[in-house]
Amino acid sequence: MVQIPRIISVDDHVVEPPDLWSDRLPTRYKDRGPRIERDRAQFTYRGGNFAFVKGDASGQWCDWWIYDDIVYPFARISAAVGFEDLDNTPVTFDEIRTGCWKQKDRLADMDLNHVEASLCFPNVLPRFCGQTFLERQDKDLAALCVRAYNDWIIDEWCAGDARGRLIPVTIVPLWNPELAAAEVRRSAAMGAFAISFSENPAHLGLPSVHDPSRHWDPLFRACEETSTVINLHIGSSSKMPSTSADAPHAIGSVLTFSNSMGSLLDFILSGVFDRFPKLRIA
Repeated sequence: MVQIPRIISVDDHVVEPPDLWSDRLPTRYKDRGPRIERDRAQFTYRGGNFAFVKGDASGQWCDWWIYDDIVYPFARISAAVGFEDLDNTPVTFDEIRTGCWKQKDRLADMDLNHVEASLCFPNVLPRFCGQTFLERQDKDLAALCVRAYNDWIIDEWCAGDARGRLIPVTIVPLWNPELAAAEVRRSAAMGAFAISFSENPAHLGLPSVHDPSRHWDPLFRACEETSTVINLHIGSSSKMPSTSADAPHAIGSVLTFSNSMGSLLDFILSGVFDRFPKLRIA
């Protein structure tokens, strides 16, 4: 009987557990760091736009991510698996499949789905390459949040029975390439050799990979020296392609490949590989 090789998934996500940051940040940041609050949510969708109102007694229960100025509802699409309809309807952790955020159950789901290993990107609160922390004013707290996330994904989510099956993708302090390089080296020393970086940092208000000052070279050098792979997830520029403001969502979904095309061309024509010939981009 032919044995079908098991799948290695290179684009999976993990729903960050409610206590990820509240359990790891210093006490002085407990009331400002990322945390979950359960409250009602009124959800409206009109003309392609959706909105949420926290605390509306007529709404449905929702788990809200709270972090400094962020009040962000946990939506069904952020967990996806197991729901008949994928949309921005608010949900709680009690309603999503436990394999989204509990290691033992994720491994069981992988067995059911014929998956050997899974590359795990950030998801709801950090966004795909940690843009959320880049956008906050308090960079001391943001740096601690980045570090806490990496500690969790290396030491807990991808450890123990999951070692070798759940593969950690860490994030870096995007606002400072020297700090980012230090975090790459720290994560590599802990056994993690993949980071999530923006497919186009220029869209985040950061220097591009073409920057004449070679702004990103400290980060690229650290990745090359530690054999850390730089992963460019679609959407990690916080900008998705479309044809017009009123175009159906399906058009943008089909065009997402163009973001990857742009990333590939940027790196090939930037001179980065001339300076760092052993750098690996995925």
